Amino acid sequence: MYSRYGWAGQLWRQARVWLAIGFALFPVAWIVSASLNPADTLVGQRLIPPNPTLEHYRELFTNPAHPFGLWLWNSIKVSGVSAVLTVAMAALAAYAFSRFRFRGRRTGLLALLIVQMFPQMLAMVAIYLMLLAIGQYVPSLGINTHGGLILVYLGGALGFNTYLMKGYFDTIPHSLEESAMMDGASAFQAFLHIILPLARPVLAVIFLLAFIGTYSDFLLASILLKERTALTFAVGLRIFISGQYSTRWGVFAAASIVGALPISVIFYLLRNQFVSGLTQGAVKA
Repeated sequence: MYSRYGWAGQLWRQARVWLAIGFALFPVAWIVSASLNPADTLVGQRLIPPNPTLEHYRELFTNPAHPFGLWLWNSIKVSGVSAVLTVAMAALAAYAFSRFRFRGRRTGLLALLIVQMFPQMLAMVAIYLMLLAIGQYVPSLGINTHGGLILVYLGGALGFNTYLMKGYFDTIPHSLEESAMMDGASAFQAFLHIILPLARPVLAVIFLLAFIGTYSDFLLASILLKERTALTFAVGLRIFISGQYSTRWGVFAAASIVGALPISVIFYLLRNQFVSGLTQGAVKA
């Protein structure tokens, strides 16, 4: 048994930390190695490939048969719009549940939790038929459109995010809004200028969770999007490895590395808000 405070205990803790880091980074290193492998295959793959090349990265943005840059932009656009709208709608709903007392409030909160028990894939047929009908009147919100996909993402993200944000709003003292209202501010002005600035951590968390969830989605996007120019990043990746005799694992690995960069950048920018946003709303003050 190692001592808790001795050098042996310190060494054992450091070893566990580096073991966990290595376990997490090994798949990333393997994908980077595959993206640099000129053989464009996983057969005989080694961690340090012989004669590494950046040809796979160049092909991503120069091959007109695979508009990877457009797929990446489609994902950023759809995920960004979905995340912003999710934060805005969840904030309004959470503020109403947190601050106002009205008939059906408790039932509404319970309904939000129950809805989250059923994944959207269970209603995929209904969602598809609904977008098909909507597209007859509003073509920009129908099948094979980014607007229709955003609507589906919004419907699946509001429940959990609203409940999470409501818990955070409960920790903000009511006296702050009451003071603002005594100075002549309306309820919406108090929400906009008092509550939202104080709730920046949870807003960042909701934005990040919503962005990652939609950015990496494959099932819904593959069902609702058919045209090659409308595909998102996750759906477009399948094309590189869907051929029976033309599987391109090197290009697939390079696309995976490039596609992970937006998530890494956003997570880095919001890292200071992430932990406090997840934990502070868990316990009501």
